[in-house]
Amino acid sequence: MARSRKARESDIDEIALALPRTVKVPGWGGLPSYQVSKKFFVGYRSPRPDAVDAETGQRLTDVLVFRVPDEGDKLALVQGDGPWFTTPHFDGYNAVLLRLAHLGTLTRGELAEVIEDAWRSQAPKTVVKKWEAERGGH
Repeated sequence: MARSRKARESDIDEIALALPRTVKVPGWGGLPSYQVSKKFFVGYRSPRPDAVDAETGQRLTDVLVFRVPDEGDKLALVQGDGPWFTTPHFDGYNAVLLRLAHLGTLTRGELAEVIEDAWRSQAPKTVVKKWEAERGGH
């Protein structure tokens, strides 16, 4: 059962590119970023002073950004038991962060749900409706 196994970095690519109109573009440091209809929905972010390793003080280089539909979804993820977090830089921006080092704490199914929600939040509504209808709703 692939949906319940631990998530892997390759799953991000596989899940995102399976969604309609998604393109993979080079993002920060040449690492992948994913867009739907030219709108970002998932990708790596550059190391910033607002996210540092607690032990070394070095800026984190393995942080991924995931768009979320709204502030409620953001709070639910950040305040939940999972690995999601945010920083003051993202106040007022509907996105959550995840360290690649913590990706394996999620199942593939959990990762797919967040990526699909990120895509839904940025994709044209007609494309979302068609995709959901083809899948039998959501």
